[in-house]
Amino acid sequence: MSIRLGYQIPNFTYPGERPDAIFPTVAAQAREAEAAGFDTVLVMDHFYQLAMIGKPEEPMLESYTALAAIAGATESVQLSTLVTGVTYRNPAHLAKTVTTLDVISGGRAVLGLGAGWFELEHDEMGYEFGTFTDRFERLEEGLQIIQPMLRGENPTFKGKWYAVNGVRNEPRLRDDLPIMLGGSGEKKTFRLAAQYADHLNIICGPDELPRKLEALDQRCAEVGRDRSTLETSYLATVFTDPDGNRAREVAVAHAGKLGLDPAAFTDGGRLFIGTPDEVAGQIKEKVIDVGVDSIVINLIGNGHEPGIITAAGEALKPLVF
Repeated sequence: MSIRLGYQIPNFTYPGERPDAIFPTVAAQAREAEAAGFDTVLVMDHFYQLAMIGKPEEPMLESYTALAAIAGATESVQLSTLVTGVTYRNPAHLAKTVTTLDVISGGRAVLGLGAGWFELEHDEMGYEFGTFTDRFERLEEGLQIIQPMLRGENPTFKGKWYAVNGVRNEPRLRDDLPIMLGGSGEKKTFRLAAQYADHLNIICGPDELPRKLEALDQRCAEVGRDRSTLETSYLATVFTDPDGNRAREVAVAHAGKLGLDPAAFTDGGRLFIGTPDEVAGQIKEKVIDVGVDSIVINLIGNGHEPGIITAAGEALKPLVF
């Protein structure tokens, strides 16, 4: 497994489109990403839209149903969430779900997993949110069930939150379905990644990356793992267009939609704005050159417009391949 260049689709609100037109637009983006050289297509595992993208009532497709449909619309890209909240599904059920996605896609699934954080979803949908400590206890227990199930074992486990008794997971195509953790916690998330994961998606501001990578080195050393065996990636929100001025206009328009000050919204941080070459230069300097292996981008403003994904992919591929 190797995620080098990923395309995340977090936004299902497209101008003038009815609900029955949403998935065709999603599938078109996935196919364009595949043709443009992206090796992975990802969706969020949420039930409501996030505040930094839109309003809670905006369209949000259930992740694994959407990924299964994307599998049928594509041929080679890996398929993953970025990332699944462990609180939303029984871990044995989740292992079965992602293994089924792997089978129907011909071995293209990646399990993305995290502790969960969106309290509104939990409250309104009836999922127990609990404390920060509760959610990380669940994540660690869940990994102790999910990892062996993906590796062809029949684990028995009894913890504070979950229990299984010789649970089975058939059919499987392989015993090395990759696990990707996502998060920013240098003590908890990074330790679990060192113990259980093949890949870590690091969530933070670009200026924090050197410290995060140093902490990850330490967590790997503490569990006796060769750090080079744990891939890393970074999610970048990108506003791009061959016309750099239009890229900035799209970013400003998105800020206006959210009721934010456009100047503050577009001032650095985790946003990368400009022509595809300008964006690639920013990502190279702030992400790749500091030691992150790979990049995942989303294009929340205009990724649904034909050609934008292709332009971004052409500029970014040389950074990671």
